[in-house]
Amino acid sequence: MEQQMDAHQELETIAALLPDVTAIRRDIHAHPELAYEEHRTAGIVEQVLRGLGFEVATGIGGTGVVGTLRRGTSRRSVGLRADMDALGFQEETGLPHRSTVDGKFHGCGHDGHTAMLLGAARHIAASVEFDGVVHFIFQPAEEGLGGAKAMIDDGLFERFACDEVYAVHNWPDLPAGHFQTRSGPIMAAADRFEIVITGKGGHAALPHQTPDAILAAADLVLQLNTIVARRVPASETAVLSVTMVQAGSAHNVIPAEVRVIGTVRSFEPAVQDRIEASLRAMVAGTARSHEVDVAVVYDRYYPATVNAPSCADRALAAAALIPGVNSAPAPFPAFTSEDFSFMLEAKPGAYCWLGQGAGEGSPALHNPHYDFNDAVSGTGIAWFANIVRLSLGAPLEEGGAKEMGAQ
Repeated sequence: MEQQMDAHQELETIAALLPDVTAIRRDIHAHPELAYEEHRTAGIVEQVLRGLGFEVATGIGGTGVVGTLRRGTSRRSVGLRADMDALGFQEETGLPHRSTVDGKFHGCGHDGHTAMLLGAARHIAASVEFDGVVHFIFQPAEEGLGGAKAMIDDGLFERFACDEVYAVHNWPDLPAGHFQTRSGPIMAAADRFEIVITGKGGHAALPHQTPDAILAAADLVLQLNTIVARRVPASETAVLSVTMVQAGSAHNVIPAEVRVIGTVRSFEPAVQDRIEASLRAMVAGTARSHEVDVAVVYDRYYPATVNAPSCADRALAAAALIPGVNSAPAPFPAFTSEDFSFMLEAKPGAYCWLGQGAGEGSPALHNPHYDFNDAVSGTGIAWFANIVRLSLGAPLEEGGAKEMGAQ
């Protein structure tokens, strides 16, 4: 029973931090910064970490910050990561802490991730026993520009050795406080393709005089949408979506150029290779059959996010130790992508979803009405603390937490 009370007492201790955590989160929300522009946010992070007496390094991978806390004599180490950047679109929540910057908005909850990890740094420094090193990694530019890779290329893991790395992302599709992750792929690889089809252009009334780039593009779009159904084994999963077709400026002109742009999501490198090869073959065939020129840019900008099995188990165990929390394996990976994948290519670790949904109709990530749910911040802080315990010290007893309602 003593360990059961310890778990509850920890939540009470964390609850005392939450007004400050929420204030920081809402301040960051009101002042969003895009990829590699997170100077103000990084300054807040640095100020909090220095105030805790941490070793602090700044400017890693651009605007990244790492705070280091050492205890005992062990050389074991763990990295805890949060992303800091906002999205480039307009907020429509009307909340008191809404964005003060037109066209910039924390529509993915990175403000919450940053605030939770700062709260975890404060709680772990004050209340968590461990033997080793914890690196608190605050990363720029997750939204499509590879801030994790930039930090790694800037010597992240050479300067701050991590045996394992962990991250959590809020997940509106799960009820508030629920955790999910899984061994192996948890998020998809993200590829971007851009195909430029060039004919000659000409009068719309005389189509026989010019190769028709629009007709070629229409044919190609239909072909591309057969790749997953006919070129990918049924035992694998993937998505290919054409998202932009750009051409033309007048109703009576056949344009000389059409751009076809889209994305591919997959989980296995062999499937990724097969899709790219099929796309290139279809593009070449379209060029021959329609007598047009084509150029392809195929960018594999984020790899799949792949959890190490032992680390995925640890992430779920850390959640199960929190009273009242549901911790369960995710039944399927998500087709969204995440640049924490670069860190998981470099080090074993796990990426976990923290439910923040408040029932049916909760705004999705990247929705103009989305806002991070501050009610789950304490749960996230407790999860980070338990990761440190399980990695570097003695954990709270799982049985006590389960008896108090965790599953």
